[in-house]
Amino acid sequence: MEITLNHDKEIVDAVKEGLRRNDGYCPCRFEKTPENKCMCKEFRDQIKDPNFEGFCHCMLYYKKK
Repeated sequence: MEITLNHDKEIVDAVKEGLRRNDGYCPCRFEKTPENKCMCKEFRDQIKDPNFEGFCHCMLYYKKK
């Protein structure tokens, strides 16, 4: 398993700016809950699945099998 940043620098820059504005909470989510703190619970759960390969919800991270 390997987790990397998206190769699209514009997406990475936009999401990182959103994270800065939201105190580390996913800019794609409305609620500031512990589950939405980057790296969000949704993606942490997805990366536990050995068959999952893909981006997190906001497309900042990519998990490769």
